[in-house]
Amino acid sequence: MDFNLLTEKISKQLKDNLPFVVYSSPIEEKVSALLQKDQKLFTIKEMTQKGFVLAPFKYDGNALFIPENVSEKIESKIISTDIKPVNSPIAIDASEEKEYLGKVAKTIEKIKMRKAYKIVLSRFKEFHLNDFSVELLLTRLFTIDPTAFRYIWYHPQTGLWCGATPETLVQVEKNSFKTMALAGTQSFTGNTPVAWGPKELDEQQLVTDAITNSLQRVTSVLKVSNPYTHRAGSLLHLRTDIAGILKNGKATLTTIAAALHPTPAVCGTPQKFAKEFIYENEGYDREFYTGFLGPIQENGATASLMVNLRCMKIENNTARIFVGGGITIGSQPSDEWQETQNKMQTMLQVLRPML
Repeated sequence: MDFNLLTEKISKQLKDNLPFVVYSSPIEEKVSALLQKDQKLFTIKEMTQKGFVLAPFKYDGNALFIPENVSEKIESKIISTDIKPVNSPIAIDASEEKEYLGKVAKTIEKIKMRKAYKIVLSRFKEFHLNDFSVELLLTRLFTIDPTAFRYIWYHPQTGLWCGATPETLVQVEKNSFKTMALAGTQSFTGNTPVAWGPKELDEQQLVTDAITNSLQRVTSVLKVSNPYTHRAGSLLHLRTDIAGILKNGKATLTTIAAALHPTPAVCGTPQKFAKEFIYENEGYDREFYTGFLGPIQENGATASLMVNLRCMKIENNTARIFVGGGITIGSQPSDEWQETQNKMQTMLQVLRPML
């Protein structure tokens, strides 16, 4: 299908308040869409149906779902548009900054007391949109960072969510799987080689160790790469690739997703303490930010589930952009604040003409 025609269909779907999801995998030159034919809100426990899943950060075994069998499925080649990344100015709210710096300092104190090795602290910032256009959103989102998994999800009961995430929760194909550990952030300046400090290297090792430990009971083979620099749009991260074979009869897409989520990259380690600390101290509901999402095929034998990072919720001409960072014993509050400021640029570049 022609991309302009797909855009028209998505626009009509939104105008009619009908659920849809449109998405593209990293480096793919096509977008896929599921246009649900009614307004029913579907949920899924066992991920064994064809469709698209969206799970919240507080995942309890239930996720939202757009089933393929109640939707129109369409695909289109992405129209390549040359969009040069330009950073958008972000108005500094002194009270907002002070509050976040205080939360980071409190988090570091807990880590110094040996309560945790790492805790991921997040926040959001809202931006007024002068003239929201889903057509413009589609064009910019799907061309601005082809290395990311890009998506737009809409349901009248959830509002519109979209993002461009660099992080895989798990890719499954029959009995083999791939995942990654992603941590550490710095702005891409074009300079090489890239230097990483002890704080980022330690954080990356914590994430890698926690993921491999959680996979031990559901895998029979596990391979771990050396960490390397991964570019995600205007940001750089440390990345370690993890792959292996699932245990026969003991591992399904549902069990491996439950074993991995929430990863140390979005929660912390040990997971239980970090999660409770987040619930008690962040001061807001993350909803689907740092949850997971993605298409499911072949009754769950093939799937690509992504961690919902670099995302925003758009409602009533307001974009709520979510950002966070991993706090460790070596963290500096002012650096953590600046890291979250930098991470906002991914979505701000998408929104730029609408601000």
